[in-house]
Amino acid sequence: MPVRNAEAVWTGTLREGQGVMKFGTFAGPYTRASRFEEAEGTNPEELIGAAHAGCFSMFLASLLTKAGTPPQTVTTTAKVHLGDGPTIHTIELDTTVAAPNLTDAALQEHALAAKLGCPVSKALAGVDVRLTARLA
Repeated sequence: MPVRNAEAVWTGTLREGQGVMKFGTFAGPYTRASRFEEAEGTNPEELIGAAHAGCFSMFLASLLTKAGTPPQTVTTTAKVHLGDGPTIHTIELDTTVAAPNLTDAALQEHALAAKLGCPVSKALAGVDVRLTARLA
């Protein structure tokens, strides 16, 4: 399996500084304000959310395909909650799946398996991950 790379460069103090996070073709600026307030830029928590949503969606698509109900689309959002500490305490995954002949019961079963089995979920084992799954 390949090793994936990412880089972050921070310049200056926590309050006045700024940084850039890079991976693949993405380069996103971040600041203290973009992380702890509602300022322009990205933050590590958004990137964790994107990684989790992407990993979960791919894992769920794989499980559904193996079960004979290949999806047309799996759309997942992740809300990452940062609390005191600061600590990521909760991630809310919300997924909608369009797949012919997929029942809600089967979706719930496979979505739970994807939540538990995707590599990013495993890396975030200490975080409360809440899942909502629905048919499109």
